[in-house]
Amino acid sequence: MNFVEIIRMVAALAVTLGLVGLAAVVMRRFGPEAMSRFQMSRKDRRLTLVETLVLDPARRLVLVRLDNEERLILLGEGRTLETLKAAPRRRKSPETVA
Repeated sequence: MNFVEIIRMVAALAVTLGLVGLAAVVMRRFGPEAMSRFQMSRKDRRLTLVETLVLDPARRLVLVRLDNEERLILLGEGRTLETLKAAPRRRKSPETVA
């Protein structure tokens, strides 16, 4: 094994690790959007995640919408606790200037 082969192996290892790192960065940045294209369209889904809020490392609040009803759910510590049933927010329509 001469010096040129060692340099070639190290360069091949660096390129391979670089490609793996690049793939990880691309998947973290564009992964959720790319994966959603392969799933069912949003119109066909009844359950949607409206918002999530991390309270601490063990607990989080999740606001989900099923049909036209929103539910606030507390997740964590090995249990789920439904805390609130609320009507969905209505989006304000832009007012027209007369």
